[in-house]
Amino acid sequence: MIDFSPGPAPESACVTLPTPYPTAAQRFAHVDTWVFDLDNTLYPFGCDLWPQIDARITAFLCDLFGIDGLSAKALQKHYYERYGTSLRGLMLEDGLNPQDFLDFVHDIDRSGMMPDEALASAIAALPGRKLILTNGSHAHALRTCERLGIAHLFEGIFDIVAADLVPKPEAATYHRFFDAHAVDPARAAMFEDLDKNLVAPHASGMLTVLVREIDAVPLLLPHVDFYTSDLAVFLAGLVHRAER
Repeated sequence: MIDFSPGPAPESACVTLPTPYPTAAQRFAHVDTWVFDLDNTLYPFGCDLWPQIDARITAFLCDLFGIDGLSAKALQKHYYERYGTSLRGLMLEDGLNPQDFLDFVHDIDRSGMMPDEALASAIAALPGRKLILTNGSHAHALRTCERLGIAHLFEGIFDIVAADLVPKPEAATYHRFFDAHAVDPARAAMFEDLDKNLVAPHASGMLTVLVREIDAVPLLLPHVDFYTSDLAVFLAGLVHRAER
Protein backbone atom coordinates (compact mmCIF):
# COMPACT_ATOMS: atom_id res chain seq x y z
CA MET A 1 0.00 0.00 0.00
CA ILE A 2 1.17 3.50 -0.78
CA ASP A 3 0.20 6.16 1.75
CA PHE A 4 1.50 9.64 1.07
CA SER A 5 -0.12 11.20 4.14
CA PRO A 6 2.11 13.82 5.75
CA GLY A 7 4.49 12.87 8.55
CA PRO A 8 5.16 14.78 11.78
CA ALA A 9 6.41 18.33 11.61
CA PRO A 10 10.18 18.77 12.10
CA GLU A 11 11.58 19.54 15.54
CA SER A 12 13.15 22.89 16.35
CA ALA A 13 15.43 23.85 19.26
CA CYS A 14 14.26 27.47 19.12
CA VAL A 15 10.48 27.18 19.16
CA THR A 16 7.81 25.11 20.83
CA LEU A 17 7.18 21.94 18.89
CA PRO A 18 4.05 22.27 16.73
CA THR A 19 1.25 19.74 16.91
CA PRO A 20 2.01 16.82 14.58
CA TYR A 21 0.09 16.58 11.34
CA PRO A 22 -3.04 14.44 11.71
CA THR A 23 -2.79 10.75 10.90
CA ALA A 24 -4.82 9.19 8.11
CA ALA A 25 -7.29 7.80 10.66
CA GLN A 26 -7.73 11.27 12.16
CA ARG A 27 -8.25 12.80 8.72
CA PHE A 28 -11.13 10.37 8.11
CA ALA A 29 -12.63 10.56 11.61
CA HIS A 30 -15.46 12.86 10.48
CA VAL A 31 -16.47 10.73 7.48
CA ASP A 32 -19.91 9.11 7.69
CA THR A 33 -20.42 8.34 3.98
CA TRP A 34 -17.98 6.19 2.00
CA VAL A 35 -18.29 6.37 -1.77
CA PHE A 36 -16.61 3.88 -4.09
CA ASP A 37 -16.11 3.68 -7.80
CA LEU A 38 -16.57 0.14 -9.11
CA ASP A 39 -14.31 -0.89 -11.99
CA ASN A 40 -10.61 -1.16 -11.12
CA THR A 41 -11.37 0.20 -7.64
CA LEU A 42 -13.40 -2.41 -5.75
CA TYR A 43 -11.54 -5.13 -7.61
CA PRO A 44 -7.81 -5.06 -8.49
CA PHE A 45 -6.60 -3.44 -11.68
CA GLY A 46 -5.11 -6.78 -12.78
CA CYS A 47 -8.53 -8.46 -12.79
CA ASP A 48 -9.79 -9.38 -16.28
CA LEU A 49 -13.19 -7.71 -15.96
CA TRP A 50 -12.31 -4.36 -17.47
CA PRO A 51 -10.40 -5.87 -20.42
CA GLN A 52 -13.53 -7.92 -21.13
CA ILE A 53 -15.71 -4.81 -21.06
CA ASP A 54 -13.27 -2.93 -23.27
CA ALA A 55 -13.29 -5.79 -25.78
CA ARG A 56 -17.10 -5.84 -25.76
CA ILE A 57 -17.18 -2.11 -26.50
CA THR A 58 -14.90 -2.71 -29.48
CA ALA A 59 -17.08 -5.58 -30.69
CA PHE A 60 -20.21 -3.44 -30.30
CA LEU A 61 -18.71 -0.70 -32.47
CA CYS A 62 -17.54 -3.21 -35.06
CA ASP A 63 -21.05 -4.63 -35.37
CA LEU A 64 -22.83 -1.28 -35.26
CA PHE A 65 -20.74 0.42 -37.94
CA GLY A 66 -19.47 -2.58 -39.90
CA ILE A 67 -15.83 -1.66 -39.25
CA ASP A 68 -12.71 -3.61 -38.28
CA GLY A 69 -11.26 -3.84 -34.79
CA LEU A 70 -8.53 -1.28 -35.38
CA SER A 71 -11.01 1.31 -36.63
CA ALA A 72 -13.32 0.54 -33.71
CA LYS A 73 -10.47 1.10 -31.25
CA ALA A 74 -9.74 4.47 -32.83
CA LEU A 75 -13.42 5.38 -32.54
CA GLN A 76 -13.42 4.33 -28.88
CA LYS A 77 -10.48 6.64 -28.24
CA HIS A 78 -12.25 9.50 -30.01
CA TYR A 79 -15.41 9.05 -27.95
CA TYR A 80 -13.48 8.71 -24.68
CA GLU A 81 -11.33 11.79 -25.24
CA ARG A 82 -14.21 13.98 -26.40
CA TYR A 83 -17.13 12.74 -24.29
CA GLY A 84 -15.66 10.79 -21.37
CA THR A 85 -17.23 7.46 -22.38
CA SER A 86 -17.99 5.61 -25.60
CA LEU A 87 -21.66 5.50 -24.60
CA ARG A 88 -21.91 9.27 -24.32
CA GLY A 89 -20.30 9.69 -27.73
CA LEU A 90 -22.63 7.16 -29.33
CA MET A 91 -25.66 8.88 -27.85
CA LEU A 92 -24.66 12.39 -28.88
CA GLU A 93 -23.21 11.62 -32.30
CA ASP A 94 -25.26 8.62 -33.36
CA GLY A 95 -28.51 8.67 -31.37
CA LEU A 96 -27.85 5.26 -29.82
CA ASN A 97 -30.30 3.57 -27.45
CA PRO A 98 -28.12 3.40 -24.30
CA GLN A 99 -29.70 0.26 -22.86
CA ASP A 100 -28.64 -1.82 -25.86
CA PHE A 101 -25.04 -0.74 -25.28
CA LEU A 102 -25.10 -1.28 -21.51
CA ASP A 103 -26.63 -4.74 -21.81
CA PHE A 104 -24.07 -5.83 -24.40
CA VAL A 105 -20.83 -4.49 -22.93
CA HIS A 106 -21.55 -5.75 -19.40
CA ASP A 107 -22.44 -9.27 -20.55
CA ILE A 108 -19.10 -10.64 -19.35
CA ASP A 109 -17.69 -13.69 -17.57
CA ARG A 110 -17.25 -13.09 -13.83
CA SER A 111 -16.64 -16.75 -12.95
CA GLY A 112 -12.94 -16.15 -12.30
CA MET A 113 -13.68 -13.54 -9.64
CA MET A 114 -13.51 -14.84 -6.08
CA PRO A 115 -14.99 -13.34 -2.88
CA ASP A 116 -12.63 -10.82 -1.30
CA GLU A 117 -12.96 -11.49 2.42
CA ALA A 118 -10.35 -8.90 3.42
CA LEU A 119 -12.14 -6.16 1.47
CA ALA A 120 -15.54 -7.22 2.82
CA SER A 121 -14.28 -7.06 6.42
CA ALA A 122 -12.64 -3.68 5.88
CA ILE A 123 -15.73 -2.12 4.29
CA ALA A 124 -18.04 -3.62 6.93
CA ALA A 125 -15.94 -2.06 9.71
CA LEU A 126 -16.26 1.47 8.33
CA PRO A 127 -18.66 3.64 10.33
CA GLY A 128 -21.59 5.04 8.38
CA ARG A 129 -23.06 4.51 4.93
CA LYS A 130 -21.35 2.91 1.93
CA LEU A 131 -22.37 3.77 -1.64
CA ILE A 132 -21.20 2.97 -5.16
CA LEU A 133 -20.88 5.69 -7.81
CA THR A 134 -20.12 4.17 -11.21
CA ASN A 135 -20.17 5.01 -14.91
CA GLY A 136 -21.30 1.44 -15.48
CA SER A 137 -24.76 -0.04 -15.11
CA HIS A 138 -26.59 -0.97 -11.91
CA ALA A 139 -26.77 -4.60 -12.99
CA HIS A 140 -23.03 -4.75 -13.68
CA ALA A 141 -22.21 -3.24 -10.29
CA LEU A 142 -24.56 -5.58 -8.45
CA ARG A 143 -23.34 -8.75 -10.19
CA THR A 144 -19.72 -7.81 -9.67
CA CYS A 145 -20.20 -7.00 -6.00
CA GLU A 146 -22.08 -10.25 -5.50
CA ARG A 147 -19.08 -12.15 -6.87
CA LEU A 148 -16.80 -10.21 -4.51
CA GLY A 149 -19.07 -10.97 -1.56
CA ILE A 150 -19.65 -7.30 -0.76
CA ALA A 151 -23.03 -6.46 -2.33
CA HIS A 152 -24.85 -6.57 1.02
CA LEU A 153 -22.56 -3.87 2.45
CA PHE A 154 -23.76 -1.06 0.19
CA GLU A 155 -26.81 1.06 0.82
CA GLY A 156 -27.16 2.02 -2.83
CA ILE A 157 -25.68 2.04 -6.32
CA PHE A 158 -25.72 5.24 -8.35
CA ASP A 159 -25.13 4.18 -11.94
CA ILE A 160 -24.87 5.89 -15.32
CA VAL A 161 -28.65 5.76 -15.80
CA ALA A 162 -29.25 7.46 -12.45
CA ALA A 163 -26.73 10.08 -13.61
CA ASP A 164 -29.01 10.83 -16.57
CA LEU A 165 -26.32 9.18 -18.75
CA VAL A 166 -23.83 11.97 -17.98
CA PRO A 167 -20.60 10.27 -16.83
CA LYS A 168 -17.98 11.17 -14.28
CA PRO A 169 -15.95 13.40 -14.20
CA GLU A 170 -18.76 15.90 -14.96
CA ALA A 171 -19.48 17.93 -11.81
CA ALA A 172 -23.23 17.72 -12.46
CA THR A 173 -23.09 13.95 -11.99
CA TYR A 174 -21.64 14.27 -8.49
CA HIS A 175 -24.20 16.89 -7.49
CA ARG A 176 -27.00 14.67 -8.79
CA PHE A 177 -25.53 11.85 -6.72
CA PHE A 178 -25.31 14.05 -3.59
CA ASP A 179 -28.98 15.00 -3.98
CA ALA A 180 -30.19 11.47 -4.72
CA HIS A 181 -28.55 9.98 -1.62
CA ALA A 182 -28.57 13.01 0.72
CA VAL A 183 -24.77 13.05 0.86
CA ASP A 184 -22.96 15.87 2.62
CA PRO A 185 -19.65 16.02 0.71
CA ALA A 186 -17.93 17.62 3.69
CA ARG A 187 -18.53 14.37 5.59
CA ALA A 188 -17.78 11.96 2.75
CA ALA A 189 -14.82 10.22 1.13
CA MET A 190 -14.41 9.13 -2.50
CA PHE A 191 -12.32 6.19 -3.74
CA GLU A 192 -11.41 6.10 -7.45
CA ASP A 193 -8.87 4.63 -9.85
CA LEU A 194 -8.93 7.65 -12.22
CA ASP A 195 -7.56 10.88 -10.80
CA LYS A 196 -9.65 13.04 -13.16
CA ASN A 197 -12.76 11.63 -11.45
CA LEU A 198 -11.56 13.05 -8.13
CA VAL A 199 -11.37 16.70 -9.22
CA ALA A 200 -15.05 17.50 -8.69
CA PRO A 201 -15.40 15.50 -5.43
CA HIS A 202 -12.36 17.24 -3.97
CA ALA A 203 -13.70 20.65 -4.99
CA SER A 204 -16.99 19.75 -3.27
CA GLY A 205 -15.21 19.04 0.01
CA MET A 206 -14.84 15.26 -0.09
CA LEU A 207 -11.69 13.49 1.04
CA THR A 208 -10.27 11.74 -2.02
CA VAL A 209 -8.29 8.51 -2.38
CA LEU A 210 -6.69 7.37 -5.64
CA VAL A 211 -6.55 3.57 -5.89
CA ARG A 212 -3.80 2.57 -8.34
CA GLU A 213 -1.06 0.05 -8.92
CA ILE A 214 2.32 1.06 -7.46
CA ASP A 215 3.93 1.65 -10.86
CA ALA A 216 0.97 3.71 -12.06
CA VAL A 217 0.92 6.37 -9.33
CA PRO A 218 1.20 9.86 -10.85
CA LEU A 219 2.92 12.87 -9.35
CA LEU A 220 1.27 14.35 -6.29
CA LEU A 221 -1.96 16.03 -7.37
CA PRO A 222 -3.83 18.78 -5.50
CA HIS A 223 -7.18 16.98 -5.83
CA VAL A 224 -5.88 13.67 -4.41
CA ASP A 225 -5.59 13.51 -0.62
CA PHE A 226 -4.33 9.92 -0.37
CA TYR A 227 -2.94 7.22 -2.64
CA THR A 228 -3.13 3.47 -2.11
CA SER A 229 -2.34 0.36 -4.11
CA ASP A 230 -4.33 -1.89 -1.73
CA LEU A 231 -7.83 -0.70 -0.88
CA ALA A 232 -8.54 -3.38 1.74
CA VAL A 233 -5.34 -2.67 3.66
CA PHE A 234 -5.89 1.09 3.47
CA LEU A 235 -9.46 0.86 4.83
CA ALA A 236 -8.51 -1.60 7.57
CA GLY A 237 -5.71 0.73 8.62
CA LEU A 238 -8.13 3.61 9.09
CA VAL A 239 -10.30 1.63 11.47
CA HIS A 240 -7.49 -0.10 13.38
CA ARG A 241 -5.48 3.08 13.92
CA ALA A 242 -8.59 4.95 15.03
CA GLU A 243 -9.33 2.28 17.66
CA ARG A 244 -5.95 2.56 19.34
